[in-house]
Amino acid sequence: MKIKTLKVKILVILIASFLINYTVILSESYSNILDPPGKEVTAVSTFNQKLKKDKYVYLGGTPLGIKLKSQGLLVVAISDIEGKDGKIYRPALECDIRIGDIITEVNNVKLTKSQDITDILNCIVNDKVTIKISRNDKVIDKLATVAYAKDGCYKLGVWVRESMAGVGTLTFYEPESDLFAALGHAVTDSDTNEIFKISTGRIVESSISSVKKGEKGNPGELRGIFIDEESPVGEVKINTITGVYGFGGKPLIRHENQKLIKIGSYKDIKEGSAKILTTIDGQEPQFYDIKIEKLLEQKNPSTKSMIITITDKELLERTGGIVQGMSGSPIIQNNKLIGAVTHVLVNRPDTGYGIYIDWMFDEMSKIS
Repeated sequence: MKIKTLKVKILVILIASFLINYTVILSESYSNILDPPGKEVTAVSTFNQKLKKDKYVYLGGTPLGIKLKSQGLLVVAISDIEGKDGKIYRPALECDIRIGDIITEVNNVKLTKSQDITDILNCIVNDKVTIKISRNDKVIDKLATVAYAKDGCYKLGVWVRESMAGVGTLTFYEPESDLFAALGHAVTDSDTNEIFKISTGRIVESSISSVKKGEKGNPGELRGIFIDEESPVGEVKINTITGVYGFGGKPLIRHENQKLIKIGSYKDIKEGSAKILTTIDGQEPQFYDIKIEKLLEQKNPSTKSMIITITDKELLERTGGIVQGMSGSPIIQNNKLIGAVTHVLVNRPDTGYGIYIDWMFDEMSKIS
């Protein structure tokens, strides 16, 4: 999933999109990630209890425009302030505000956008402000002494992020619940490398406009654009380690290759030939050949459940293998949806990881 990032200081203000470089895995010893010979895969999951017999979903494989709004303002950097008196001040550091904190209130005013902090500080009558932050799911109250900067404005000395936007791949849509699953991994903040905690989110139609071919040591990417941003086709409810989930609808299913297919458990997967459904041009998903090299033991949700290699000559010619933006592309074997593409190895662009569909279905089932 490829995302652009824009920063504006809020000393200034910072608004950003999410940069999906976390789908890339640096060189990893191939032998170290294989199961010991003869060891069976034993995924511990509630999947089989939740999955009805002959459960069917629609395949994804199409690009999605994903727009997420943060729970408050995420602190992505701390900055010094040059005061009116020429001295250097560090108000954020002095009151122990840290990178990764989420600022939810200033002077008892809830924050929804970066400009809110600037507006509040422009109205204060002294240099003391109360700040409410969230850190590791705990609420902490702070009293900060803000700096009177050389431009005549009070400043806290933080860079914050309020939202993210980018293009990813739909994994599946379940018509019975109207729920969708995408990406196969979390959207993480490119500065803090932590899962981006969302308050709201929506999905819009997207189209792949170009491809940067991957090479050894230089991962490729799919470049996409949003189509009709004002007409969302779904609502994002959760962003978790195994993907992005929410409510969609029939507009998500537009192409003949997005067929109704049976969900398969990890027990159905065999090492060997399989296919992925992905889009590398426009909005039309196509099937491509892959090989499942190894199934990995799983006792907890993980985005690296199986090792896969692209074998399709056309896809290798166009993309070099797995590229950023393919995350979430469904993996199909024996007419069952069994997983989704999640990562690429930088030094082996034809090889990467997929997640068992069990973990994605489990997470989606938590949405009420």
